[in-house]
Amino acid sequence: MTLASLSPQAALPSPTTAVWQLGPLPVRAYAICIIVGIVVACLVTEYRLRQRGVAPGAVLDLAVWAVPAGIIGARIYHVVTSPEKYFGTGGDPMKAFAIWEGGLGIWGAVAGGALGAWLGARQLGIPLTVVADALAPGLPLAQAIGRLGNWFNNELFGGRTTLPWGLEIHRMDPDNPGHALRDDTGQPILEPGLYHPTFAYEALWNIGVAALVFVLDRKLRFGRGRAFALYVMGYTAGRFWIELMRTDEANTILGVRLNVWTAGLVFLGALVYFLRVRGPREYVVPLAAEAPAAPAAPAESDVSQVDLSAREAGARPAVPEGYRVVDEEQFRAYRETGVLPAEPAADAPETAAAADRADADAASGDTEPARDDRAGATGTGTADRES
Repeated sequence: MTLASLSPQAALPSPTTAVWQLGPLPVRAYAICIIVGIVVACLVTEYRLRQRGVAPGAVLDLAVWAVPAGIIGARIYHVVTSPEKYFGTGGDPMKAFAIWEGGLGIWGAVAGGALGAWLGARQLGIPLTVVADALAPGLPLAQAIGRLGNWFNNELFGGRTTLPWGLEIHRMDPDNPGHALRDDTGQPILEPGLYHPTFAYEALWNIGVAALVFVLDRKLRFGRGRAFALYVMGYTAGRFWIELMRTDEANTILGVRLNVWTAGLVFLGALVYFLRVRGPREYVVPLAAEAPAAPAAPAESDVSQVDLSAREAGARPAVPEGYRVVDEEQFRAYRETGVLPAEPAADAPETAAAADRADADAASGDTEPARDDRAGATGTGTADRES
């Protein structure tokens, strides 16, 4: 019987075990949550990429680059911002590689993942802004699922509380990581009192951010990375106040946790980007490529020259060698007819440049040329105003 069971106060329980042995292999709840979150983000991103014209399966090619780079970036950020745990007095440098014990910084994950996504997008010929906007709702969902790993680890909680959803926290065994410390009777030992489940606050907040991005992007049709900027603003706004509630050890600047400063600065950067960047939603179509001609059969031959395997392979969607950006009207016409839109003239202004020039003309009062220029570049005079 635990101390909490003797109290009439309602409480949220915490797991006593975060690691299970599958033969010689340890199965960690933290890793499972991270993997499930990645899968969910990939599924959402795949769906949204297809809506923008990218061939099926592209998200797997992107994930090969983005996921490892994101994990490496997350670990580097954690180690750099908490060096005393690994290089200080009593620290163990080899523990810097023990990623299974926790310690991933979301800021490093986003930076590293963005670098990996950029490399993957270059290989596929997809603009990074298209990938970022497609990822925007899926990433906070992945973060929400990943936060459940902190619940299993009995970590990242806030201060003491008497609220009905106060969280029980087990004292974890340093000699048996992933398991609660037990008393002489074999019962898990609880820390005194109840605590704010800040990991749950952040998980719920992230689900709300995902819904916000999805709804506003569907209504306003953001382009040029603005949906991703909206996600960044939403996430950092929540992380700012949630971080102030946490009581775990952290490095500080002027008495304020480092992650609070980071959240504030990243929010401002995303806000500036969101306000300054304009442009309609970007769609892509495959680059035109000539199909290889089939060999001609000899006139006297009575043997069929039809390659049935090639016919079957042709039924599957081919992976384009690259893509080019088109506006929504051109993309819809391509989807309906299967005919690629004409290549823009070499001296024709690009959509984004035309949109920015139109905004500048509108600001100076020269509105008629702005409307004409934008309509010619995008095929519609209202696409930019919608975003």
